[in-house]
Amino acid sequence: MKFYLRFKEALEERKLWNLFIYLFFGGLATIVNIVTYFICVEWLSLHYLVANGISWIASVLFAFVTNKVWVFHSKTESMLELLVEFAKFIFYRVLSLGMDMGVMYVMIDLMNTTNLTAKIVTQIIVVLANYLFSKFLIFNQAEIKNFEVNDES
Repeated sequence: MKFYLRFKEALEERKLWNLFIYLFFGGLATIVNIVTYFICVEWLSLHYLVANGISWIASVLFAFVTNKVWVFHSKTESMLELLVEFAKFIFYRVLSLGMDMGVMYVMIDLMNTTNLTAKIVTQIIVVLANYLFSKFLIFNQAEIKNFEVNDES
C-alpha cells in the first residue's frame, strides 16, 4: 500500500495521475473489447464487423462506469446531469466507433492485415481519442451545471 501511495503522489506532483489512471482503465476496457471480439469471432463465428460492434458495446459500458467513478470522479446530482453526461459519452464513443470500424475495414479488407494487428492499431487510436473526448468534452461538471441552471430560467 505504501508503494501505491508513493507512486500516486509522485504522479500527482507531475500532474500525470489522471492520465495514468485513464490508461489503466482504458487498458482494461481494451481487454474487455478484445476478449469480447475474439469470443464473438472465434467461438460464435460472427462476422468481424458484427463482433466489433458487440465488443464496442461491452467496452463502452465498462468505460463509462470506470471513467465516471475512478478516472474523472464525476458526481451527478440529478438524473438530468447523469443523462447529459451519458449522452455525451455515447455520442463521442460513436465517433470513435466510426474511426474503429473504418480503420478495421481498411486494414483487414484493403491492406490484408490480420484481425489482431488491425484490432491493436484501432485500439491505440481509439483510446487516445476517447481520453481527449472524456477529459475535455464529456466529464465537465461546470458545463452540465450551467446547462441545468440555464434550463431552469
